[in-house]
Amino acid sequence: MKKCISFVLIVMIGFCTIQSQAQSFILKAGMSLPDFYVNNGEDVDMTADYKMRTGFHTGLSADFPLNKVLSFEPGIMFSSKGAKSSDNDAGYRRDVVVALYYLDIPLLLKAGTEIGGGIQLFAAAGPYAGVGLSGKSKITSELNGVEEHGEVDVEWGDAEDEIKRIEFGATFGAGLEIRSFLIGAGYDLGITDITNIPGDHDDFDFKNRVLRFTIGYRF
Repeated sequence: MKKCISFVLIVMIGFCTIQSQAQSFILKAGMSLPDFYVNNGEDVDMTADYKMRTGFHTGLSADFPLNKVLSFEPGIMFSSKGAKSSDNDAGYRRDVVVALYYLDIPLLLKAGTEIGGGIQLFAAAGPYAGVGLSGKSKITSELNGVEEHGEVDVEWGDAEDEIKRIEFGATFGAGLEIRSFLIGAGYDLGITDITNIPGDHDDFDFKNRVLRFTIGYRF
């Protein structure tokens, strides 16, 4: 945990240094629909059927124009990820909501063009690195009309029952900028497996996926 805090502090200091050289900044926030991508492979059978849950994201990016069309946009984003699952078998119901909270650092190449009336169409893509900060699994079970609730903290690390703290992926999106306001949608595609399945299971994948709807303000 101390290493995580140190890394976050270094990132924030570095971002503040970058900000001092940026031409403008964009404050962003919005709704997220995170999910897990699971490929069981040949030797691992994960029976949970994960679906999107509702989350959020918020953060700040700096804008560095490269020419009239392209700009470089690094950012720092607090993002909720995870998924939910539900299972009902012979009268026993079990609902699980996994909420993972990350500090994401996207590095975007952004292209924009004026389409008239002070409206700009833009698209952006690039890599991101994510650092897991915290997480919880909320479990609701019901049997014979009796409902029970439980909550378990997510453990980060390299052990079999822990989740890897560092994640890498690609992010891309598009939207409109109307004067100083932005609206858009994007998708985060996790590339690295976030689990620690023991043994040789190269064909097993468990990765983050996030659909984002964002509003922003440039200042």
